[in-house]
Amino acid sequence: MIKPEDENNEIEEQDDELYEHHKFIAERGQNPLRVDKYLMNYIENATRNKIQKAAKSGNIYVNEVPVKSNYKVKAGDVVQVMFEHPPYEFLLTPENIPLDIVYEDDVLLVVNKPAGMVVHPGHGNYSGTLINALVYHFENLPNNSSDRPGLVHRIDKETSGLLVVAKTEEAMSHLSKQFFDKTSEREYVALVWGNVEEDEGRIEGNIGRHPKNRLQNTVYEGEDEVKGKPAVTHYKVLERFGYVTLVSCKLETGRTHQIRVHMKHIGHTLFNDERYGGERILKGTTFTKYKQFVENCFKILPRQALHAKTLGFEHPTTGEWLSFDTEIPEDIQACIEKWRSYAKNQKEVL
Repeated sequence: MIKPEDENNEIEEQDDELYEHHKFIAERGQNPLRVDKYLMNYIENATRNKIQKAAKSGNIYVNEVPVKSNYKVKAGDVVQVMFEHPPYEFLLTPENIPLDIVYEDDVLLVVNKPAGMVVHPGHGNYSGTLINALVYHFENLPNNSSDRPGLVHRIDKETSGLLVVAKTEEAMSHLSKQFFDKTSEREYVALVWGNVEEDEGRIEGNIGRHPKNRLQNTVYEGEDEVKGKPAVTHYKVLERFGYVTLVSCKLETGRTHQIRVHMKHIGHTLFNDERYGGERILKGTTFTKYKQFVENCFKILPRQALHAKTLGFEHPTTGEWLSFDTEIPEDIQACIEKWRSYAKNQKEVL
């Protein structure tokens, strides 16, 4: 085992079997940074107090050696958070949570996920997820490659909309291949900051983890392009409201936060997308009345304005093309109506 440079950082090693909960490799160019501060940038919902307690208990390892919270992380260091129990996301508890099932047959179902529901358990969200509901309502769901029962694809916690769930191994394999081969069809509706000038367009840019904020993804270009994975989004303007625009986005690929990252990349961050800075007023006037209007819109829609509206794929057994469509949720619709009214009033004044 490699020992840390400063022996004062060492913690007595534990003999019990440990399970890895988090693992990060410090990237090239990483300036020396306390491990507790380093992990704060990488673990969602973590507090510095919790991280320091974990270090004190000998649960934070660097290069396979437990360290104290004042250990300075350097480029190339392998940082792990280890505990004596498996990660909670693998301890699935069936929960009687109602599901909005749009379609169901013997091999699959399509659900309309509400905003605020996490798709699968993960750090900070170990219950109340879609999978907790699925394992309650359906027995013997097949696992995907990440051991997630029934899950073919996923959408973000605060994104609402359609998901297809596999009920058999054959359906899982067939549907997963469609998503991999990009033959499925997915259309999202989004409200974004700014006036999108082109009526339609194509955004292509490799997406990967943000180098400074692991809770975000970003577009890598030029020499850094190799760091990300290829991603393509097609957009079309549905309606313009001056300071914001309603757009339709069709995914050619399915990267994490793809629409959120791509739209921000072209200068049109999603409305009220807190993680990517859309919860601030990015376009508009300095008038107090306008600021109050936007704040009211944020209250009506307390999440990013993104909805997975349509979903299309080939049925795994019949070969029939299935297509599903949902109504835009009330919170997004109410926000759209406010902006539509605002834009109309502005034109009347002019």
